[in-house]
Amino acid sequence: MELNRKATPEEEKLLEILIEKSSLPIPKNWKEELLVCPMQDGAMGSLYLFPKGQVIEGRSMGKQVSDFQFTDSDGVSVIASLNVDDDGNLFELDIWKTDFGQLLKFPDL
Repeated sequence: MELNRKATPEEEKLLEILIEKSSLPIPKNWKEELLVCPMQDGAMGSLYLFPKGQVIEGRSMGKQVSDFQFTDSDGVSVIASLNVDDDGNLFELDIWKTDFGQLLKFPDL
């Protein structure tokens, strides 16, 4: 597993939708410095988010700020949620495939 990497274009598109839905005051250049780290979630696609390229240990989830539902290529429903930490910074992209299976394809956005 590759740790602390840049988000893929598909991950960025999904994050864009979630950020827009959240109305969070996120800088326009958020993608330039964002690092992500895949979660061990059975390959459902969840990511820890590190804004400004800073990996800060000990952060904890504050709240969910938006969600987006889509259907995977196998017809199974998927819910993507954007969570922020206690300070209101991007914390995680939580992806839950309702059959707990592996995410096959990010949505076409």
